[in-house]
Amino acid sequence: MEFSEIKNIAINEWGHLNSDHNIWIRVGYGASGQASGAQEIFDILSRLSQSMENVTTTLVGSMGLSYAEPLVDIKDNSGIRIFYNNVTPDTAEEIFNSHIKNNAPLLKYVFGQIVPKGKDPIKDIIELDKTEPLKFTKQIATKNFGNISPVEIKHYVANGGYEALNKALYELDPDKTLNQVKDSGLRGRGGAAFSTGIKWSFLAGNNSSIKYILCNCEEGDPGAFNDKGILENDPHMLLEGLILAGYATGASNGHIFIRDGHEIPIENSRKAIEQAYELNLLGENILGTGFSYDVEVSLTGDSYVAGEETALMEAIEGKRSMPRFKPPFPAVYGLWGKPSNINNVKTLSYVPYIIKEGNEQYKKIGSESSSGTAIVCLSGHIKRPGMYEIEMGMTISDLLKNIGGGSSTANEIKLLQTGGPLGGVLGKEDFGVKIDFDEMSKVGAILGSGGIIVGDTTTDVVDLIRTLVAFNQFESCGKCFPCRLGNTHMLDILNRICNSRPNDNDMDVIKKIGNSMKTGSLCGHGQLGYSPIASAIKYFKEEFDIALSANHPVDSDLEEMILPTRTRP
Repeated sequence: MEFSEIKNIAINEWGHLNSDHNIWIRVGYGASGQASGAQEIFDILSRLSQSMENVTTTLVGSMGLSYAEPLVDIKDNSGIRIFYNNVTPDTAEEIFNSHIKNNAPLLKYVFGQIVPKGKDPIKDIIELDKTEPLKFTKQIATKNFGNISPVEIKHYVANGGYEALNKALYELDPDKTLNQVKDSGLRGRGGAAFSTGIKWSFLAGNNSSIKYILCNCEEGDPGAFNDKGILENDPHMLLEGLILAGYATGASNGHIFIRDGHEIPIENSRKAIEQAYELNLLGENILGTGFSYDVEVSLTGDSYVAGEETALMEAIEGKRSMPRFKPPFPAVYGLWGKPSNINNVKTLSYVPYIIKEGNEQYKKIGSESSSGTAIVCLSGHIKRPGMYEIEMGMTISDLLKNIGGGSSTANEIKLLQTGGPLGGVLGKEDFGVKIDFDEMSKVGAILGSGGIIVGDTTTDVVDLIRTLVAFNQFESCGKCFPCRLGNTHMLDILNRICNSRPNDNDMDVIKKIGNSMKTGSLCGHGQLGYSPIASAIKYFKEEFDIALSANHPVDSDLEEMILPTRTRP
């Protein structure tokens, strides 16, 4: 089947759902929707819909607005989409009876509206793209969130999906596809921010007949949920990017690597792969072009270090997740000893846009050194927690105010914890910094995978750092002596400090341990172990001084080392 035929079928089905003869109810799901009771809301609306003709109820991806979940989107016979937020079982039935049965939207529960061209908006309802925080977002990788079913490939195709793949296969050769990505300025979104195109070129230059593209969705950072969010809400966007990466580098196989237990991303990824095979978008002779490529999902157990690229390959091979010595680098000796490339979910999800719209269009978005967008996850003491795609170059202060809505408490925001547990702390004096890989690096912060945890003035910095070090200590794979014992020793010292039993030279000892870990560890887990402490001292030295000045007896049970019993929600 040619792609044009696939697209026509998809557009026809999409047109039926959106026709004036059909009422379409969309319930946002994903992890945030699930946690807020979206499944119950869907069950109620599905049951009520059975009593009426021409009413379709569908689970779709979450829009990332965690604070507004569950979200219900109703497209009635007028063609206008009305969004209701924080829907409960009681209000769900009330909304259905009023809006669906009596054609009277319940304005008191309405969040916003989307008005098709040629239609007049409903009075007293704000248009969705003009609401806060959505008017400050820029959607590329998340453009389909809340619009399509993540487990229906035809929804994705009807909204422009796989057009980039078809273009690359028929209009571009692998070299031109790779150069489009290289010239776009796309940098890895997993934390290292290395040029994606240059990284791909290392693999493309290897003549092996078997090569692998690995998509890293381990995402173990507390406070980060955007990789899982993409797979929960639009897995085909990632899959198309993964196929394009394979085409550009001459790879033969792709793996989507996910932590076991993340059921929605796992199920959605497997379903997306299955559907892509059915339409010959994967497998042998894709779309009759001679290009063949296979993709599968690989799982690992609870291991934060499995997110490190060489440890990831060890896990796929069925071994313990521990980093390898480098060199040789993965592009030379990777998975099963074959040349390999590892990319983050977000990185690959930008590729379809770059290929479809062109690298110049992508470069127009973002800042000079960091093109495109960033997908950030806001949590903690913030009014509007959630996952947001914003243009690179937005300042931290604008993010907190315009997107997050400011502090969720009566207290001011005091700090941000960014870049995961190996990242650092950012004080309010640097909230004017731009969300840009290089600009954040200049102030000692990292964007990392996009997690931003907000703390108000009640946050105890020393205790926060102890919590981060406890996580790092627990998650060390143990292979490197400096990391294994260094994290344990730092945690022991921080426990004493927090329990008012410090020694005079404690911070000097911690710094020496951190330097030893940096020089003696194979991977970033040990190399960056001191980073959260160093950044906290930079901004909040006085709090450490106060903690170090205390010296009084405490109950013996408080002196026991505190270790986390679970590292994931």
